[in-house]
Amino acid sequence: MREPIRPDYEQDRNFATTLARGLSVLRAFRAGDDGLSNAEIAERTRLPKSTVSRLTFTLGCLGYLTQPQRNGLYRPGPTLLAMGHVAAASLSFLDPAEEMMQALADETGTLVLFAVRDRDKLALVRTWRPANVASIWLEVGHRLPIGASSSGLAVLGATTMAEFSGLMADHPEPCPDGRPLSDLRREGHGQLIAQGYAVIGHELRHSANISAVSVPFRSSRMAGPAAFTCGAQDEALPDRTIHQTVGPRLQQAVRQLQRMMGQPETPAWAASPSE
Repeated sequence: MREPIRPDYEQDRNFATTLARGLSVLRAFRAGDDGLSNAEIAERTRLPKSTVSRLTFTLGCLGYLTQPQRNGLYRPGPTLLAMGHVAAASLSFLDPAEEMMQALADETGTLVLFAVRDRDKLALVRTWRPANVASIWLEVGHRLPIGASSSGLAVLGATTMAEFSGLMADHPEPCPDGRPLSDLRREGHGQLIAQGYAVIGHELRHSANISAVSVPFRSSRMAGPAAFTCGAQDEALPDRTIHQTVGPRLQQAVRQLQRMMGQPETPAWAASPSE
């Protein structure tokens, strides 16, 4: 089966290129950044530095960016932070998930995270760290490759054909072994059907020493599937522990969240990958 490719929306006459470039500047910022210069933003966005300078000046005037120390470094401004709080509040299901996911992190000794699709990658929007246990360190805003992570495999396996076509229009990176994402989508769907969770193969992992298991989740407040994931160093989360304990517990927690939200406990994935 050929991978469905939606025509690039950037070629649509209704597509506002300047707006898209301004948003790409905002998306260039990461949680661990201590400010970015125009040159650094240009490198991350692949936009001309002259274009970036005009965009950062405009975004600064509107409050989306700020230069608190006047050292040429930009940081997210109050307007952007306010918008982020509004967006986070729209994911109301994460509030009832807080206690159960923290309990899952403590019980399994893993980092539990919730990731949503951000164009060609997955972005972390919430994490829960185990108490009194050293865990892997991933911050909110960190982005995971779709074709090289268990979170991505779960999302791929749960996507409909229409959602997959939309994903491919954002040109995600191919799998590390070169296989098409359509093949990985079928593999993810097969794992979800067989066991209710997804685990990326060792040869595909973008972080060679980190194991993870993921379960997709759907909400009426999101356009497509997202993923809850448990992850840890290999020695703390070997394959046997994933399949005997952590995977089933994560699946149970996601089902419990569905019940709490008044949603049917039907799986987040279709019966057939062709749907």
